[in-house]
Amino acid sequence: MILVTGGTGTIGRRVVPLLQAAGSKMRVLSRHADDRGDGVEYLAVDLLTGEGLDRALDGVDVVLHLAGGPKGDEIGTRNLVAAAERAKVGHLVHISVTAVDQLPLTYFTSKLGAEQAVRGSSVPWTVLRVAQLHDFAWNAVRTMAKLPVLPVPGGLRFQPVDSRDVAERLAELTLGEPQGLVPDLVGPKVYSLAELARDYLRTTGRHRLSVPIRVPGKAGKVYRAGGNLTLTGATVGTHTWEEFVAAQV
Repeated sequence: MILVTGGTGTIGRRVVPLLQAAGSKMRVLSRHADDRGDGVEYLAVDLLTGEGLDRALDGVDVVLHLAGGPKGDEIGTRNLVAAAERAKVGHLVHISVTAVDQLPLTYFTSKLGAEQAVRGSSVPWTVLRVAQLHDFAWNAVRTMAKLPVLPVPGGLRFQPVDSRDVAERLAELTLGEPQGLVPDLVGPKVYSLAELARDYLRTTGRHRLSVPIRVPGKAGKVYRAGGNLTLTGATVGTHTWEEFVAAQV
């Protein structure tokens, strides 16, 4: 039995069918417990309180932890890890983010706390750090484009990766043996934020004046130095940003 947290999210919707097709019995944590007729068991569990976790982990051999958010990720993950230890789960697979230990931002601090909870667990584990998804990059520039003038932070570069590549890699890791911290997964090309915004505007037929801004502090220094990028030793996805953008039309 494989338990997936966040199994109804962007990546979860892709990886659960892959695991199911491989013959695995699936259980997904969701906000609502229901029968969707797809052969997957959905259970309502609150990771932040831990309520329902022991029941959800009963009979589970492998946990794929995808759930997360802007706040409380480390708390929910600690609760999950503790329950997985009690249930004597054999393998815990966790998705983290690239440069999670480099950027002093609230989101990254929470994600780092979650990763550390997994890596400090007595449950055998695998952690995959992943670059920003194409979906995330698209939504970010769409939000920026709602402003009358488009702010373009200088020095910000990204390696956006497709959710299909992430799902395939996670399925492979989940069906395999625990490997510890594996190579990062990134997209096949580096883009500046200005390039991502340009592609969004061109594709949607919008026009915006842009103004360069400077990201202050330590985070700005990390971004300008490319400290958020994994330029060597990474696993590289095959689906490009251009493909993703074309599919949005």
